[in-house]
Amino acid sequence: MILRANDQLAGGVIRALKGGDLESLQRMLAANPGLSVARIRDDRGSKVLLHVVTDWPGFFPKGPTVVEMLIRAGANPNARTEGPEPQTEPDGETPLQWAASNDDVEVAEALILGGADIEARGGSIAGGTALENAIGYGCWRVARLLLQHGAKVEKLWHAAALGMTSVVERFFQEGSPPSREEQNDAFWQACSGGYRRTAEYLFARGAELNWIPSYAKGTPLEIASRAGMDTGREALVNWLRAKSAQAEAKSS
Repeated sequence: MILRANDQLAGGVIRALKGGDLESLQRMLAANPGLSVARIRDDRGSKVLLHVVTDWPGFFPKGPTVVEMLIRAGANPNARTEGPEPQTEPDGETPLQWAASNDDVEVAEALILGGADIEARGGSIAGGTALENAIGYGCWRVARLLLQHGAKVEKLWHAAALGMTSVVERFFQEGSPPSREEQNDAFWQACSGGYRRTAEYLFARGAELNWIPSYAKGTPLEIASRAGMDTGREALVNWLRAKSAQAEAKSS
């Protein structure tokens, strides 16, 4: 079933999904066979109903229950978004990757329990997994949830962003050592995650104090200071300042 975004049915189901109107949603699902797997299409492409529940900014009323209802009705938790020409863009994002991008941890858990593939690739961060989306957007609650469910930590910057210093050490001890750029990226990510010990380890091995990745704008000190200041993050910020880290990027 394909619905145009301006169709009456599409409008009604979107309001029910985002408003947590379970009665209306159940009534529409019962009256319209195939609605649970329908695609809503506009000029930018198409998405399924589970994408509506996980759309930015997330945290819609009764979101986890809505996810459960849709999956019970036949919705595919691994459906992907499609571009305006699906044949040229086969690797859109899954609902879990969207939930990972707004840190809606309860909806993410409902998707995982409903069969979402946590290792599906194609995310907006480096074409990677839901974990990479969560890390890339600073959505630490979903990142931790994904780890609890067995998400793979395959890259140095993953481990650094999550404060997994022992895993970071293994990247230096096993196989070819990380490149300087990989070390610098990992240092920036450790600062983004708020992990002083991990940052110190990478700095001691040559990571640059004021490195700014091509995908970011702030210095390590800037990114470390942006989030709410818990005790661990404050320790990192104080250490960076003691090292004379730049508080902001220098204009070119």
